[in-house]
Amino acid sequence: MVQRPRLRLLVLGDLKDGTQVAIKRLSAESKQGTNEFLTEIDVISNVRHPNLVRLIGCCVEGNNRLLVYEYAENNSLSNALLGPKSRCIPLNWQTRAAICTGTASGLAFLHEEAQPRIVHRDIKASNILLDKTLVPKIGDFGLAKLFPDAITHISTRVAGTMGYLAPEYALLGQLTKKADIYSFGVLLLEVISGESSSKSTWGEDMHVLVEWTWKLREEGRLLEIVDPDVEEYPEEQVLRFIKVALLCTQATAQQRPSMKQVVHMLANETEIDLQNAVPPGVLKEPRRKMGSLGDLALDTSSSQSTRVNAAGSCTTQTRDMNSCNFSTTEVSPR
Repeated sequence: MVQRPRLRLLVLGDLKDGTQVAIKRLSAESKQGTNEFLTEIDVISNVRHPNLVRLIGCCVEGNNRLLVYEYAENNSLSNALLGPKSRCIPLNWQTRAAICTGTASGLAFLHEEAQPRIVHRDIKASNILLDKTLVPKIGDFGLAKLFPDAITHISTRVAGTMGYLAPEYALLGQLTKKADIYSFGVLLLEVISGESSSKSTWGEDMHVLVEWTWKLREEGRLLEIVDPDVEEYPEEQVLRFIKVALLCTQATAQQRPSMKQVVHMLANETEIDLQNAVPPGVLKEPRRKMGSLGDLALDTSSSQSTRVNAAGSCTTQTRDMNSCNFSTTEVSPR
């Protein structure tokens, strides 16, 4: 994981009107920590949506940086789905589908309706909070970037979480909405499979979740990715969700749909065409570290060029990655 300021739950409390709140304290030991604190306030205080966590207030006193949020009774999706079995919440398919569509709706609002547009940069299971009725709420906007309408991409320091990083963002630091969409695709597969994208591997080649799903698709066995704990599910809907995830994680950013299109596809309002789909872009732990870019080390043991699949080639890391079809690129934290 790319290093970030330490953000931790400090206490649960009640306001005078009886409203339960979650209070988080952000480390102020560095300028980065202060910047993240200010970013979170600026972004989340100006947006309202049922699937976005609500910021109730904040406090700055001495070295203390406190954020007061609405309380999510069921903690995060990571704890509910991917945590220790003793702490997991049984989630049937209907609930999982609602979590996916709700998260997609919140992300589509950030990308298409918020003014200015917002790219979250850290969509992952631990940042999807669940309220008492398991309604998903996107939280932790400390890494978010504002995108005025005239801006197509931002070149920025790479930040986020391994397993969810889009290849073009991790390697070149070129941030667009499509980086969030890649992360959402990974999240979709985690919800469907009940497996962590960063901790689980399959097969002799140690495939990560996105790779394994693509392999099952090629072999006509997509439903094998479904969490065994889900006893009953509508096959057609589950297959649709998996196909949406594969489109969201396409190696080339331009081949990924917009979040508005994702919402329509999940609701079965749009046809899903995988005819021109290519293998997903995947970031993995390297065999050895040979170089670095930002906060990531790139495995260049085979050559100085980025590794690509047969559908395209790219001879240098400085080229526009949207012009290439990338398969597996291996990186790790420094």
